[in-house]
Amino acid sequence: MKSFAERFRGGDLLLGTFIKTPTSHASEILGDAGLDFVVVDQEHAPIGRGAIDQIMLGCRAAGIAGLVRVPSPQPSDILSVLDCGATGVLVPHVASVERARAMAEAARYRGGHRGFSNSPRAGRYGVTGMHDHIAQQDRDIVTLAMIEDPEALDVIDDILAVDGLDGIFIGRGDLTVSMKAKSAQEPEVQAAVAKILAAAARAGKPACVMVGGVADATGFREAGASAFIVSSDQGLMRLGAQRLRKDFAPLTEARTPAE
Repeated sequence: MKSFAERFRGGDLLLGTFIKTPTSHASEILGDAGLDFVVVDQEHAPIGRGAIDQIMLGCRAAGIAGLVRVPSPQPSDILSVLDCGATGVLVPHVASVERARAMAEAARYRGGHRGFSNSPRAGRYGVTGMHDHIAQQDRDIVTLAMIEDPEALDVIDDILAVDGLDGIFIGRGDLTVSMKAKSAQEPEVQAAVAKILAAAARAGKPACVMVGGVADATGFREAGASAFIVSSDQGLMRLGAQRLRKDFAPLTEARTPAE
């Protein structure tokens, strides 16, 4: 079977969701449901290294790729999650070549400066030898730059040309806010997204987009995106609970028959 990195870099259609809850259960459930990947959100959720460690264990148990949206491109943030066994990192606010290069180098041994240790989960607790560990990690770890700032649009081709950067995630929400648009459907936001997708196609690198559903994803698939994030573990639970409550409404609202 192809690894997640091979599938992602090859442009396979991939489906995932965000993890906002600091527990391994969601990643196990989502993996068992057949999703391809999860993105653990350290930027906007209360998830520390201990929780990351447990979530990555859940990902491995369920056979689902576990990526982490780290809070910054700091080498310590990236090293921490990779050592715990993350399949890759998503780095927010990559609006310059320097930031893209910094994140790529922090995630790589060869061509980078990732701190070495094969003693954590990533190295099978020392079972994988030094050189095999280096080769495996550099081959199988994916790095995604989050493009969510207007400044990134001016240098998007240069960002995508950075060695060691595997692909991009288009942050439509942040682009909408930073461009002071009313919604992601405004022409200026759509033009920005189209520009990013075109640059990814020129660079031959995959693009990931958060979508609202199949119809949304279909349009982006036709435009060149290949990986899609839908909602989050919390969002999916909320939708399921709302659907359940709606389904039971006729029963719970029914009047008691008169005696």
